[in-house]
Amino acid sequence: MNNLSSLTDYQKLVQEINLHNYYYHVLDNPIISDIEFDRLLLQLREIEAQHPEWVTSDSPTQRVGAPISEKFSKVKHPSPILSLANGFNPDDIRAWIDRIAKLDSRVLNADFVIEPKIDGLTVVLHYHDGIFMQGATRGDGIIGEDITSNLRTIRVLPIRIPVDAQEKPAPSNLVVRGEAFINKQDFEKLNQSLEEAGEKTFLNPRNTAAGALRQLDPNITAARPLVLLTYAIVDSDGEIPTKQWDTLIYLRKLGFPVSSLSEYCPNLETVIQKCVEWQQKRDQIPFEIDGIVIKLNDLNLANELGIVGKDPRGAIALKFPAREVTTRIEDIRVNVGRTGVLTPYAVFEPVEIGGVIVKQATLHNFDFISEKDIRIGDRVLVKRAGDVIPYVIGPVKDLRHGTEKSYTPPQQCPVCSQPVEKFEGEVAWYCVNNACPAQLIRNIEHFVSRPAMDIAGLGIKIVEQLVESGIVKTVSDLYSLTRDDLLKLDGFADKKAENLLQAIQASKNQSLARLINGLGIHGVGEVMAADLANHFRSMDKLASTTQDELLAIEGIGPNISTAIVDWFNQDANQQVIQKLKEAGVKIALDPLSDEISNQPGIFSGQTFVITGTLPTLSREEAKELIQQNAGKVTDSVSKNTTFLVVGENAGSKLEKAQKLNIPILSEQDLLQMIQKENRP
Repeated sequence: MNNLSSLTDYQKLVQEINLHNYYYHVLDNPIISDIEFDRLLLQLREIEAQHPEWVTSDSPTQRVGAPISEKFSKVKHPSPILSLANGFNPDDIRAWIDRIAKLDSRVLNADFVIEPKIDGLTVVLHYHDGIFMQGATRGDGIIGEDITSNLRTIRVLPIRIPVDAQEKPAPSNLVVRGEAFINKQDFEKLNQSLEEAGEKTFLNPRNTAAGALRQLDPNITAARPLVLLTYAIVDSDGEIPTKQWDTLIYLRKLGFPVSSLSEYCPNLETVIQKCVEWQQKRDQIPFEIDGIVIKLNDLNLANELGIVGKDPRGAIALKFPAREVTTRIEDIRVNVGRTGVLTPYAVFEPVEIGGVIVKQATLHNFDFISEKDIRIGDRVLVKRAGDVIPYVIGPVKDLRHGTEKSYTPPQQCPVCSQPVEKFEGEVAWYCVNNACPAQLIRNIEHFVSRPAMDIAGLGIKIVEQLVESGIVKTVSDLYSLTRDDLLKLDGFADKKAENLLQAIQASKNQSLARLINGLGIHGVGEVMAADLANHFRSMDKLASTTQDELLAIEGIGPNISTAIVDWFNQDANQQVIQKLKEAGVKIALDPLSDEISNQPGIFSGQTFVITGTLPTLSREEAKELIQQNAGKVTDSVSKNTTFLVVGENAGSKLEKAQKLNIPILSEQDLLQMIQKENRP
């Protein structure tokens, strides 16, 4: 039941809905979600049913669509371009059939066609003697806007029909209805290119498509990846199909794009079954849909049933649960991830999205907040796609009252209170404290991994036990573990505890390069750690280095040099190094040895990348073999790569190497090169 009881309240509701119609249809910039609009319209209809004497000519229920823009010349449609009544569940579909069956019992034995309800912009296409002459928007359903020049830029739109000269000629006058839109993948690529160019990105595909088609300059439209699908014949002076399924086939034969997702259903129960299936596969569809359209297949029957208000009785739209809604941000807070990255998130007034109550959503990064000008107190558009974590698309600036507060990123980690850092060219902010509780599990997991200190038997589950029990608070605490500490943990007995302690003891003699890699300094991986070990030869010298000295080393730029210096300037990190030293961990090279031999070798000065699954060697074994022969192994292919070693399922690295004309080696090629050089 509604809570409006006065004529004044009713008039305010009419005014509010008309305003939202203006934002959606004229400005292409809705400030509330579709489901919120549908609820307002339903409320209005309930009021008008109770008080028909209140209904005025400006009520949204008394017209087919929204007012048109003044930018384009007017086009009168040959017949009204109607919208559809909405249903929200299978019961609503059955109720629709029950209603129209009272007017014509043939409906009870009807067959149907279901089509995707594309979230785009309706277009009306006029053809004369098979030539595309004019295209228009839906407008108010009676009069649209002439966007012929813009529509011509859409490559899938046929300029002449039929496209295949073998087909039967089209009627001399034919008017077709369709939907223009942008595929999800194309939309993502468009936004990515705009972001890289430093330009403003778009909020969603629907608004982008609508805005592109209503540009005064067709060149702007041509730069957008617009496509369209057709699904109805509005008018014709020749013979056309009398069944909807045959109409789709006919349009396709003429050369019009028609959705391959449309389905024929012999009865209502099949329709209901398909409704469930379509909702489940919604995220697999390449374009945005907000429901499905269910049509009587018999177009003569549908026409005889007529319309009620603005809705044709012969079709209905089953709307899916909304996945974009608006709500108000109450606060902006920060999570610290296991890699030290600070990620802001919004806390907002609880709202239902896709059947789930949501109270918070990611804000991606601090640059996103700044670029979108998101403020505490803003009303924002929130999306939840594919049952994943919801995220904020952007603010609805037209609803601001002036009380909203701008947000400033934190200068200290919200978990450990240590200073945070942002590196040039990166969007992420980092906490670089190795002992930060928020990233401790990840840091220890990396420290004990095979490329680092290689402590056998210390997997992620045991790491979690050690941290959650409070026994280990830094990586250096691993070297003070006792048998009694381990026996307190679930799953540990004497033998397992002894084996782990022996593995920890053995790791004290790991190379300096492995230790540096294990510290988890931002930007320092295996290759960089080996270079640092060879250059400085001790942890103490590395800890006291300067940015200038680091920048003089090949391969080290401003970001990595800053990260290294700042990491060692952290008091907590200095304490970790001191405890490792006290525990007997090797923190320097032997005077007469190198981490990776600097003596001349067959691969001296050469850089390798390994990709795919090798026949007999693991990647680690292949890497060690190359390093033993003075070669360097990196993770990514670049112009500096000397060889790419390829196994099965090589992927994108192989493609990139081929484009750069980098020599490709198999495992056998690699082994033969080594054997040939080392042969006596």
